[in-house]
Amino acid sequence: MFYEPDLDDHGLPYNPFKSVIVPRPIGWITTVDLRGRVNLAPYSQFQNVGFDPPYILFSSSSDRHKHTAANCMDTGEFVTNMATYDLREAMNITSQTVEAGVNEAELAGLELAPSRLVKPPRVAASPVHLECKYYCSMALPGRTPGALDTVIVGRVVGVHIHDDFITPDGRIDILKIRPLARMGYMDYTSVTDLFEMKPDGLGGERLSKGLQGLPRKRW
Repeated sequence: MFYEPDLDDHGLPYNPFKSVIVPRPIGWITTVDLRGRVNLAPYSQFQNVGFDPPYILFSSSSDRHKHTAANCMDTGEFVTNMATYDLREAMNITSQTVEAGVNEAELAGLELAPSRLVKPPRVAASPVHLECKYYCSMALPGRTPGALDTVIVGRVVGVHIHDDFITPDGRIDILKIRPLARMGYMDYTSVTDLFEMKPDGLGGERLSKGLQGLPRKRW
């Protein structure tokens, strides 16, 4: 099949676009507003966009979770908490649309822990946290008048990894963590299987070292 998104002429009962860019990691974002009130919301339009220094981005639509984007721009800080299979129900509770000032972490029964370099707290039960400083944002206009998606880019200034999820050889035990990922429709998945492939050809060895996260001096 072929269809044009502007015409919405796919002929299917459900728009397939969100089901073909999968799986998408979930950025579980903690912010505080100018009054110090905590906000927690999950985003599946989330990704890392740089390594040296590290940057991440997420996209917030105008009609859902707009508090997060506003808080990031107002205060200049946010925290990304890793959503896991064990935390799936709590993450789902925090996805609901509520009034500004309502603490979604409290709704989900989640304990919060202080961060070191930024004001927004961390989800204590999450195994990985990224403390971020707001870097920039970009507004993407929607087809409906007044609708837009706000892309937030943050620089990672602090990383927390729970020691229980670091293997003896110094790697993160992803299978033990089981990070959540968004699929299409109402579907999610979690990481339960891994396989390894190394790049071949010219520059393969150097690329392999970079992909593994080895220090540049060892490239």
